[in-house]
Amino acid sequence: MLDEMRIRDLGVIDDAVVELAPGFTAVTGETGAGKTMVVTSLGLLLGGRADPALVRNGSDRAVVEGRLSLPEGSPVVARALEAGAELDDGELLISRTVSAEGRSRAHVGGRAVPVGLLAELGEDLVAVHGQTDQQRLLRPSRQRGALDRYAGEAVAGPLARYREVYRRLREVSATLEELTTRARERAQEADLLRFGLEEVAAAEPVAGEDVELAAEAERLGHADALSSSATLAHAALAGDPADPDAVDAGTLVAQARRALDAVRHHDERLAALADRLNEVGYLLADVAGDLAGYADDLDADPVRLAAVEDRRAVLGQLLRKYAGAEGTLAEVLEWAEAGSLRLAELDGDDERIDELGAQETELRAELAELAAEVSAARYAAADRFAAAVSAELAELAMPHARVTFAITQVDDPSGLEVGERTVAYGSHGVDEVEVLLAPHPGAQPRPIAKGASGGELSRVMLAVEVVFAGADPVPTYLFDEVDAGVGGKAAVEIGRRLAKLAESAQVVVVTHLPQVAAFADRHLVVEKTNDGTVTRSGVKALTDEERVRELSRMLAGLEDSELGRAHAEELLAAARAPRGR
Repeated sequence: MLDEMRIRDLGVIDDAVVELAPGFTAVTGETGAGKTMVVTSLGLLLGGRADPALVRNGSDRAVVEGRLSLPEGSPVVARALEAGAELDDGELLISRTVSAEGRSRAHVGGRAVPVGLLAELGEDLVAVHGQTDQQRLLRPSRQRGALDRYAGEAVAGPLARYREVYRRLREVSATLEELTTRARERAQEADLLRFGLEEVAAAEPVAGEDVELAAEAERLGHADALSSSATLAHAALAGDPADPDAVDAGTLVAQARRALDAVRHHDERLAALADRLNEVGYLLADVAGDLAGYADDLDADPVRLAAVEDRRAVLGQLLRKYAGAEGTLAEVLEWAEAGSLRLAELDGDDERIDELGAQETELRAELAELAAEVSAARYAAADRFAAAVSAELAELAMPHARVTFAITQVDDPSGLEVGERTVAYGSHGVDEVEVLLAPHPGAQPRPIAKGASGGELSRVMLAVEVVFAGADPVPTYLFDEVDAGVGGKAAVEIGRRLAKLAESAQVVVVTHLPQVAAFADRHLVVEKTNDGTVTRSGVKALTDEERVRELSRMLAGLEDSELGRAHAEELLAAARAPRGR
């Protein structure tokens, strides 16, 4: 329940506090006094659009703060705590700030939150009804939602299952459509993959083979130079058989070692150097032997070189096609592995198309059964809902009015087979729902947007809310001039039904009709000061005597008119009588 709102620098309101209470609260005041700012303020607290034009001239921002009492276990409490809010003895403080530049900020329980959270909390806190809300309820889609909300679990259960099957059907149908419409592209992709895989398989590449072949080609291409250099190096180390007089490195090292061996026993350092020369001699002999073997093994084989170059050309083509200019054979093999998997997937698409087609048929059949179940529940709820609203209209001075629901389906050759028809369907089911009104006997039921006058429409909307209150109540209802376009006895009955609604919820009504205000448990009046603003003391709760004066003003335009006061007192007495409540 909303206990209090503080409004600062919003429209004509400078700084005002609106203290609310359980039951029925009426808000009245002169035209232009700022009554609608109460509705606007609550709209901001509930996450409504922030309009910088609402900020009072000369102020940099407008602020609306609300204090709510919430019972334990309330979904609002759970959601607020989840967002990091703190409660104060079961009370939750919420606020909304709108700057003159258009920036908006929201706080819940002392914690800054997204504005969307206020709207989320508002759905479980307050039902706001004004002229614009009536216009929204005139839309068939909103009327279908209203009927579903009234039906409760009877529709909610099968509709939830329907929507899950509907989601799965859309996924399967989308995949099936993609596979069938892209058959040509998939066939071309499969042919390219098959050609590439056959090319790779025919070459039988081995990872690293290209590197080894490059090294072999380099060696074979310079075989003569390599052999000549190895032979010269061997002769320099071990001697040249063709020139016995030539001095080689091995002979020189041996001479040096023998020179040191002759005197090594005189100095340990020199002995160590002699040992190192001995090692050098062994190393020279090993290198000379390896050079001799290298020269013997090296063979300038033009045939082998041609074969190597041909193989490198084959591998080069694979690299360019499947790995890129800087790629490796390992990447070619990776492409082939991935390509094999993709080809198997493409080749299996025909089977998949058959499987998806079977799934689609099964899901459509299941969806049709659920759609029929949802429709049956709607038909049943529509009869109860229409009867309850018609009964409420009888209490609102429309005793002969009858409300009915037109639940229809639209034929669609590509739709669902429900019963003996093939009808269009969507996430809501297969039903189009519209509320019809016959305001008097003999009148043809027509959509309420066309069949109801302004005053009748207000009463229909109120009747709908009274019926809703028993099926899906919210803690607080706010009506902004729901009594527009009515008067006389109809206005009295509206006040009576609002009072009845207030027995199970907090009801706040912004009204210009004394017949409605008389039924309120608490009467607030919005008054301007001489400079045209509403200050802190400008929203006040009226005493019994002050209520008589305000009702007299609303009736006769004169606060102290004796006739007006008498009429006001009569209204209050009638509203307080047992038959009035």
